[in-house]
Amino acid sequence: MNMNFIRKLPIPKDIKEAYPLTAEMERVKSLRDKEIRDVFEGKSDKFILVIGPCSADNKESVLDYIGRLKRVEEKVSDKIIIIPRIYTNKPRTTGDGYKGMLHQPDPNENPDMLKGIVAIRELHMTALRDFGLSSADEMLYTENHRYLSDLLSYVAVGARSAENQQHRLTASGLKIPVGLKNPTGGDISVLMNSVTAAQHKHMFIYRGWEVESEGNPLAHAILRGFTDSAGHNVSNYHYENLVDLLERYNKSGLVNPAVIVDTNHANSGKRYLEQIRIAEDIMNSRNQNSSLRPFVKGLMIESYIEDGAGKAENHLYGQSITDPCLGWEKTENLIFKIADSVK
Repeated sequence: MNMNFIRKLPIPKDIKEAYPLTAEMERVKSLRDKEIRDVFEGKSDKFILVIGPCSADNKESVLDYIGRLKRVEEKVSDKIIIIPRIYTNKPRTTGDGYKGMLHQPDPNENPDMLKGIVAIRELHMTALRDFGLSSADEMLYTENHRYLSDLLSYVAVGARSAENQQHRLTASGLKIPVGLKNPTGGDISVLMNSVTAAQHKHMFIYRGWEVESEGNPLAHAILRGFTDSAGHNVSNYHYENLVDLLERYNKSGLVNPAVIVDTNHANSGKRYLEQIRIAEDIMNSRNQNSSLRPFVKGLMIESYIEDGAGKAENHLYGQSITDPCLGWEKTENLIFKIADSVK
């Protein structure tokens, strides 16, 4: 093989034993999981916001941001469940560029995967311990999920991964909601196949074991827009898109019909300020149609402390170093607007 084997990394069991959850953290996580599960099972009409930086690049600023989220969450908790977006590994279109805290705990230093594993676990643990907020992360690498499996309350499978067999089968073995994004080309039938695979039982190889999954009834769709053959961004958050997806669900026989809508990425053309208008448009669609209201379970929003994005070496504190995000003042106002529109 044309690669260098640097060192053997600790297995997830060893990392969990070295960095364990307290009984109180486990209790809070269990309560959060039930509250979120109740939304996807139709037992609660609360609205979900998976919200936070495009990439969790710095522990101090991410926790500062989550502390702000917690203060807002206390004011809207009767209507909204806030799930902090702590994305610690990032897909790259060409494979180049910053790949997240898992690879580089410090974006300005060389990759160190062992330090990265510890850093991402400590970050998720601190969010749970200090703020009572279990979080969301992207399952970019299926074999790494178990380093965080006792901490996460939501998992996203990205547009580039949703067609991958191992991601679909791994999602089928999780006990928490897994959102599968429509592929970058936008084919909704592929998205529905992904959700179907994740909801079904499977036998497969995972981390060197022969395993059998039970199927994940909380697996669901995420609409994030797509790129057409000419390379143009095309949005799919509109009323007609939501109705079409619901009709496909109704014909599919899948349980717990649900969609989370991503307000950034191809839906906004990465024009981060558009997220405000897009969120308001989705809430209006949801309130115009009684069938859409229980179907559209929530939104994904990319936000941080400072507006926009900068380069790792000279960005502002609390500013994204990957995709541009809404700043805090706009984020806070948007959350309150969304809460006001939840019926």
